[in-house]
Amino acid sequence: MKKQLVLMGTNDWVVPMFDRAANEHDIVAVFTRAPKPAGRKMELQKSPVHIWAEQRGLPIYTNINEYNFKPDFIVVASYGVILRDNVLNAAPTINLHPSKLPMYRGPSPMRTALLNGDTTTAVCLMDVGPVVDAGDVHMCRDINIDINYTNDDLERIVSEICADMLSDYLSDPDKYPGIPQIGEISHTRKYNNDDTIIDWNKTDLQIHNQVRAIGGRTKINGIDVKILNTKMNGDKMEIVTVQPAGKKPMDWK
Repeated sequence: MKKQLVLMGTNDWVVPMFDRAANEHDIVAVFTRAPKPAGRKMELQKSPVHIWAEQRGLPIYTNINEYNFKPDFIVVASYGVILRDNVLNAAPTINLHPSKLPMYRGPSPMRTALLNGDTTTAVCLMDVGPVVDAGDVHMCRDINIDINYTNDDLERIVSEICADMLSDYLSDPDKYPGIPQIGEISHTRKYNNDDTIIDWNKTDLQIHNQVRAIGGRTKINGIDVKILNTKMNGDKMEIVTVQPAGKKPMDWK
C-alpha cells in the first residue's frame, strides 16, 4: 500500500533512495539544505536532493520552520538539520544512518570508518528522537569495506542498500519493531581543509586511509598538490592521481 511521505535530505548518495521511494509512494514534500555559495565565483548552488526534487516536480522547502504536514512517515537521510517537536510530533520519523549504531553517531560516519581503517560498517534504519542518532533501530545491514574503497565507493554501496531497506520497511513497518541501541557510543565530526594536510611521518596505510576518506594535500617542490587517489599494494601505498594547484587532475607518473 502506498504511503504519504515527507523526505528530508541533502547529499547525493541519498538521491537514489529518494527516487525509489518516489516511484513507490506519494511524496508530500521534500526538505533540503538551502542553496549556498560554492566554487571560485561563489555562486549559489542547490543541493543534489534539491536538483532531483525539481526534476521530479516535487514541492521543495529549504526552511524547516515551514514544516506543516502530517504524512504517514517522515524519512530523513543526511539532512544535517536538528528536528524539533513540530516535526517529530507530526508523524513517525525514521532515519537511515550509515554506521553500526551506536558507533559513529553524527555527521560523517562513512568518512570516519574509512579514516579509521575499519573493515566493516553498516546501515541502520532507526527512529528519530530528541537525541541525535540515538533512536531505536528497526533494521541493520552489515557492509564489508575493501582496503581500497574510497568514500565515493562506500556511498554508492550505502545508497543501494538504503533504497532496499527503506522499500522493505515501508512495505510492512510492523514487521520491523524498534530495538534500543546497545554498545559503546562514539561520535563523528565534520572534516575541514586542515584535516586533509598529509603528515608524511604517518604510516602508508594511515595516509591511504586519509586520502580515501577525506582527501590529502601536500607540497611537492614548493607546489600545492592534492592527492586525489591512492591504493595499497601489500603494505605499501601507491599514489595514483594528483592535482597540482591550477591544473587538471593527472596521473602521478
